[in-house]
Parts: sequence; C-alpha cells; structure tokens
Amino acid sequence: MVTTLVNTHTNQLKTKKKEVSKETLLTPRFYTTDFETAATISLKDQETQLQAMLTEMRNDYNRYHFVRDDSFKDASWDHLDKDTREGFIQYLERSCISEFSGFLLFKELSRKIKKSNPLMAEIFHLMARDEARHAGYLNKAMSDFNVTLDLGKITKTRSYTFFPLEWVIYTVYLSEKIGYWRYIIIFHHLQKHPEKKFYPIFDKFESWCQDENRHGDIFNALLRSQPKLWNNWKARLWSRFFLLSVFVTHTLTVHERKKFYLSLGINATDFDKEVIRETNNTSARAFPSILDVEHPEFYPRLKRCSDRNLEIKALKNSNKLGIVKTLNKILLIAGIAGDFFKAFLIKPIDTEALRGDIH
Repeated sequence: MVTTLVNTHTNQLKTKKKEVSKETLLTPRFYTTDFETAATISLKDQETQLQAMLTEMRNDYNRYHFVRDDSFKDASWDHLDKDTREGFIQYLERSCISEFSGFLLFKELSRKIKKSNPLMAEIFHLMARDEARHAGYLNKAMSDFNVTLDLGKITKTRSYTFFPLEWVIYTVYLSEKIGYWRYIIIFHHLQKHPEKKFYPIFDKFESWCQDENRHGDIFNALLRSQPKLWNNWKARLWSRFFLLSVFVTHTLTVHERKKFYLSLGINATDFDKEVIRETNNTSARAFPSILDVEHPEFYPRLKRCSDRNLEIKALKNSNKLGIVKTLNKILLIAGIAGDFFKAFLIKPIDTEALRGDIH
C-alpha cells in the first residue's frame, strides 16, 4: 500500500496512478446481465412508484453537494499516521471501485433498454449519473494522498461477472441499502465526535446516503414488481442467501480494516453488528424472508468467519512451507463455509406474514 506523504500546500509531489488491488472474493466486482430480459420486464405493479422516483431523480437534489469546497483547500493531512493513512486509502479505493461498478452496469442497462423500456432506461441513466459523481469524488479524494485510480484502464482490464437479472436486483438492492447504513452510521458518529473527523469527505456522507437510499428504493420497486422474486419458496431461499453473503462479506472486510475504523473512534465489531442489524430490518420491506440476526449463534458464526479470514491473510506472510500453507488455507476456507452454511440454516423471519406490520 502507498505510504508516500502528501503536502497539499505545494505541488511538488506528483500524483501517481495506483495499481488497483488484486481481485478477491471480497473486492467489489464488475457485473453484466441478461439485457434482453431487462428490456422486457413488466413494471405495471410498481409503475406509479417508479414514475414518482423518476421525478425525484430528475430534480437531482444532490447536484451541488459533491463539490470540493474550501475545507479541501490549503489543507494538509501529513499528520495522519501510517495505519490511518493506508486504511483510509484502502477505504476510498474500495468505495470508488464499488461506485464505478454501479455506474458501468447502470449505464449499459440504460443503453440496452432505451427503446423497449424508456421509463427504466431513464432511471438507470440517472442512477449512472449519481454513481459516476460518487466515483469521481472518491478518486479525487485519493489524489489528496498522492494517488488516483486509472478508471479507464480498469474498465478494460477488470473481469466481469455475469449475474441473471434477478440476482442483480437482489444484490444491487442490498448494496445500496447496506451502503446507506454504513455512511449514515459513520456520519452520525462523527457528528457526536467531531475530533475524530480527520478528512472533510465525511461531511458529505449524509448527502451520499440520500442517493444510496433512493437507489435502493428503486430496486425495491423493481423487486416487488416481479412476484417471482418474492412470492415463492425459491425467492425465500435467494433472499436469505444474498443477505447472508452480503453480511459475511461486510464482516470480513470491516474486520480486515479495523484500524481504519478505530481511527474514527469506531469499534469494528459494534459497527459491523449495527450495519447488519439495520440493513436486515430495512430488507424486510422488500424480501419475503430476512435473517434472524438476533439468534445467539448468528454473530459468533460471522465473527469466526472473520477470524479465519484474518488467519488466511496471516498465512501469506508466514514462513511456513508452501504445502503447509495450502493445507491450512483449505481447512480455514472449509471452516468459513461450514459456519456460513450453519448460519444459513438458522430459522429465518417470514416478512410476508408480517407485511402489514412492517414500516
């Protein structure tokens, strides 16, 4: 990771293009989907709601929020220690790639369905606008630390994962909603502890939340417009699977970067639990089933997955023989899979049965 110090009072240091982190199961991915299915999807059950959201998107309430104001000018972050600086750069990189991935997917969806589904085409176009704005803002923030990502190069070199449209709807909904909770929890924490706010981008997180929440609501409407995504046993299984996948990934990545959260005065484990709890509750508005995250086995199993993941990372830097590393890694991965499966078997909460009680 880059450790070069930057003094933004001068232009003596030249910004470098940062090599994007190696793709792993935990890194944000680029997706493609079945565009023909997207072109023919029926929206009649949610058309009124989607039209209202389109009007809101056109108004673009956040158009002036992502501007580098005076708080970014004539400032220096040389005082940040190595762990804080490197952890923050990792945070910015992951967030930038995630936002850029959404931009590419939404842009392509908008282009492919423009003639057959103009309502959703315009919505996707406007969501792509938001994601591009976020990605650019994050990449510019990285330049304050003397590094940026070459997003044009990443577009050409990054591998793309095909997801059926149904999977895209589930995963993007969750991505937007969990993003909302991550940003708003950090924002409210730093409001209470302004002494921990070491960089002005945190002031923008409330506006960011508005975009994430709005995008999630759009995908909520898309999901509820398709009965096959919520009104059968397969939908219940897929809901649980994607919820658990997103939550395990979140637990692993948060604990990998616990030093960054500590620099904000946030306990990584407590933050992880709060984000998962709130995202799970929010998902009850869309999904037919959610997870029982208050079950006494749920968080301990996720924490064991995280502990094993950290052991795997430690193995890479150990002096053990190659074959020993491989065997240990296989055992640790098997342990993660086992806890994932056991967490999946915890009896879920039937949200359709509680639909009238969910707000």
